[in-house]
Amino acid sequence: MAINIANYIQFGTYQTNRSSSFVLILINLSWVLVSALSGSFKIKRPLSLRDNLNRFILTLIYHLLIIFAVFYFFKLFDFSRLLMLIGYGLFFGFVIVHRSAVFFCLDYIRKKGYNHRQIVIIGDEKIAERLLLSFSHHPEYGYDLSDFISEEHVHAMDENSLTQRLLNLQPNEIFICYKQLDNKLLSKLIKFGEDNFIKIKVVSDLILNNNAAELVNYSDLPVLQITSHPEIAMKIRILKRGFDVLFSTGVMIAGAPVFVVLYIATKVSSKGPVFYRQERIGRNLRPFYIYKFRSMYIDAEKFGPQLSSDHDPRITKWGRIIRRTRLDELPQFWNVFKGEMSVVGPRPERQHYIEQLVKRTPNYKKLLRVKPGITSIGQVYYGYAENVDQMRDRCRYDLLYLENISLNSDINIIFKTVKVMVQAKGK
Repeated sequence: MAINIANYIQFGTYQTNRSSSFVLILINLSWVLVSALSGSFKIKRPLSLRDNLNRFILTLIYHLLIIFAVFYFFKLFDFSRLLMLIGYGLFFGFVIVHRSAVFFCLDYIRKKGYNHRQIVIIGDEKIAERLLLSFSHHPEYGYDLSDFISEEHVHAMDENSLTQRLLNLQPNEIFICYKQLDNKLLSKLIKFGEDNFIKIKVVSDLILNNNAAELVNYSDLPVLQITSHPEIAMKIRILKRGFDVLFSTGVMIAGAPVFVVLYIATKVSSKGPVFYRQERIGRNLRPFYIYKFRSMYIDAEKFGPQLSSDHDPRITKWGRIIRRTRLDELPQFWNVFKGEMSVVGPRPERQHYIEQLVKRTPNYKKLLRVKPGITSIGQVYYGYAENVDQMRDRCRYDLLYLENISLNSDINIIFKTVKVMVQAKGK
């Protein structure tokens, strides 16, 4: 459908020629195959549109590589590349709308009590309470408790009694909540689940807070690897970098007239250079020079590092305008293009302030493991900081961003940043 619409946009007709029809069959068959292998259309509980879309984007990249490889080896050069570009763009938009609609409907009907699964919880009562509390806060998970079997009841029953009780309940999933797992019991429950098509899930008693956990298999020994510095998945880094390059290039090309106007206005508004550069600390503590349109008078920091404030006398009249609209940050798209920054990420700070922040908020070190950004969730909701205490408050927002890094969240933050710029709510 996307290719047919693209064909109409480019050629004014929905009809395709014979070679184009062959290519369309090839595209559709390969998409079905790649989707089946990647599982991009599987919707799992709990609902996660972000994870689902990330799987779809990865599948789309694999599909593109296959199609372009076929084009190259079989010399299918008579098929319009522009048609492919428009078609894939439309397909991407259609899938996002479709997936969003599916997730919205599932969320709605599950909150209304439909499409629920029956579950049984076995084990420690306190762990079970935490699990049920999580389910009560998220009705969109669609879970109904059929029964809770405590540790004491499990030990009081023989294997046949436990099996029969579970068969009578007919749960879709069984959650095992044990502080110390009984290997024999776990093995029996896993076999019982396999024989009766019931999912078996083990709930950890570990309180992870903001830490991340990853299951690593050493032969037949599963090991839970826990870290306070979660690694960003390679596919997210590739997508984020690709988006950064495309977005920064687009801004610098399309925004060239705006850059010229800002250049002239900054030049005539006060004495001094148009651009201001300052050393900041980037990912993994690597220093780099950040660029801005100058918004202060020259020698503004002759007495040492100082943070700006609302009524800072060092800021020029023109500087107040470009700071409130965030236009002074535009030259940083060059930093993004070079790979020193990202469009979205925690704001980079100077070493002088980082040392103070780490003393007051040790978790700030986590922000130094990702590329700093032109804008951030902290910059949107908090804005510029006037002292170290405010910088510490702002970094709480950025720490939350680390737990939810994705292309979708980046785009959402960009839209919110544009809203701040239009409303001149920056400071």
